Amino acid sequence: MSTSQSALAPALARGAATPESRTTWRPWPTGIAAAIAWAAFGAITWRWPNKVAGFSDWAYTEELGIAALAAAALLALIALAGPRAPLPRGTLAKLHAAGPWLIALAVVLSGWEILTAKTGTLPTPFFAPPQALIEVYVDDWPRLGDSALNTLRLLGLGVAYGGVAGFLIGVSIGWSRRIGYWVHPVLRVLGPLPSTALLPLTFYFFPSSYSAAVFLIALATAFPVAVLSWSGVASVSKSYYDVARTMGASGWFLVLRVAIPAALPQVFVGLFMGLGASFSVLVTAEMMGVKSGLGWYLTWAQGWASYVNMYAALIVMALLFSGVITLLFTVRDRALSWQKGTVKW
Repeated sequence: MSTSQSALAPALARGAATPESRTTWRPWPTGIAAAIAWAAFGAITWRWPNKVAGFSDWAYTEELGIAALAAAALLALIALAGPRAPLPRGTLAKLHAAGPWLIALAVVLSGWEILTAKTGTLPTPFFAPPQALIEVYVDDWPRLGDSALNTLRLLGLGVAYGGVAGFLIGVSIGWSRRIGYWVHPVLRVLGPLPSTALLPLTFYFFPSSYSAAVFLIALATAFPVAVLSWSGVASVSKSYYDVARTMGASGWFLVLRVAIPAALPQVFVGLFMGLGASFSVLVTAEMMGVKSGLGWYLTWAQGWASYVNMYAALIVMALLFSGVITLLFTVRDRALSWQKGTVKW
């Protein structure tokens, strides 16, 4: 080894400047832009005085501004640190993918803050600034949390009953022509009927408004599950059955081990559609008669002209329902590992 090579070796071993290392230390431009946007939002919220409109000043204004400035500092640190940022594995890549959304969120929050708390362009009590939502979550979390839990409980019961009933009906129609002869016409007539149209009848026939709500949610879930389960079973290739029969498979084996596994992709699509229908029925049923739940909370907040509470409940409802569908797709990817990623949420 020459003298120049021996002098260069320790520097390379210590990770001296190379094209690869220079590329590693390049800052994240979108992250810097997001940090600037969040810093602007924090400065607007904290330093721009609120416009008082007939009541005391908005609470948690200073806290929201400081939190936004802290988020800006964190984003700036991540953007400048690059791969050496102390983050869990994969988090940096997710942040890079969400960079434009981080900027857009800060811009939207800034505009919301200016139009409500700072200038009063959007009148109270119909509109409120972001910090008003924080006040609702801090002060009214017991009632809001209890409503969310009751909504989850009601939704779980209705979807479970409706999913099981729709799955059994769909498999029965797809497998047996005799059952399909009697059940199919009933399904065609009653299935497209909106479940909310049956509210007066269900409140009369069921002993409580809660059981009536469970029935309506189950009915809204069962129809798409039944139709798509039936379609999945009916579309299974006959060659699968022929191969199983040549190996001595019984009728129950054909249903449980051939027809149903082959129809599972369609079943999950039906569950997804049933969940979407059950959400609207759930909120309507809670508004009409159930004594607790997010739908009830919306009606209660509207009755007291507390629109801030209503917006807070809508955000919780959106996150809750989105989380339920995300959980469904997680279960689907586990059960149908060979189709993982073909349908995304």
